[in-house]
Formats: sequence, C-alpha cells, structure tokens
Amino acid sequence: MTPTRVRDLLGLFAVAAVAAWIVVRVAYGSLPPISVVAASSLFPVAVLVIVLAFVIRNRVRNRRVGDGPNQLHPITVARSVALAKASALVGSAAAGVWLGFLVHIVPQRATLRAAAADTPGGTVGLAAGVVLAAAALWLEHCCRTPDDETDNAAT
Repeated sequence: MTPTRVRDLLGLFAVAAVAAWIVVRVAYGSLPPISVVAASSLFPVAVLVIVLAFVIRNRVRNRRVGDGPNQLHPITVARSVALAKASALVGSAAAGVWLGFLVHIVPQRATLRAAAADTPGGTVGLAAGVVLAAAALWLEHCCRTPDDETDNAAT
C-alpha cells in the first residue's frame, strides 16, 4: 500500500469544489439552512483519528506492535491505515464541497439574508474537512514502521 499523495487529495478537493459550486448555483433556493452544528460533524471523527494516531505512534516508537500481551496487533495498525486513507479522502471531498458552497454564497451575503446565515456553517464545514484530512495524513504517517537500524549498519 502506498502513502496517500497530497496531490490526489488536492485533485479530489478541486473536483468536489467545482461540482458543489455547480449544484449550489442551480439549487441554492431549495437547500435547507446550514447550521454550524451540522457542518461541524467531521470534528469528532478528526478527534478520534488524532487520538488513534497518538496511541499508534507511541506503540510503534516503543516497538510494542506484535502478537504478544500488551502489544498492538499488526492487523489493528493495518486497519488504522485503511481508516486514515478513507478519512483523508472524505475530509478532502467534504472540504471541497464546503468551498464550492462558500464560493457561491459569500458574494451574496450583502444582498441575501440566507447566504449571510449560511456562511458560518460553511466556514466551519470547510475547517472540519481540512482538519480531518490533515489528521488522517498524520495517522497514516504514525502507522509507518520505524527504520531498522541493523539494515543501515549492514550497508
């Protein structure tokens, strides 16, 4: 499995932003109001990803990954990498959607009350997506095996 490339996340972010901008431009009047609470729904996931990253980083640094007692099972680390990859994609796509939403409504804040009311929710949603993607990249980094010092001495 290869590490997640930031370039791929930025591409997904851009595609999601353009698609959301088109949808919001066409159907903004029929969308429900955006609350800050609803937009911040990715923050708890980001917190869980960050906590998991701290736990795994500690176990990997102390070489406490294995089948024994008080060790983190390698399958758990592999599942965490899968979670990190999925979270990075979700965070990037969500941030793109919120950016596309904001690009449409921010210029209309002065003339449209609904746009002014939706702006804080969109901003929080954008921040939540970015935080989730960053936390996921960090979790993925924490799941890497440390360099084996015996290999360096042999070469």
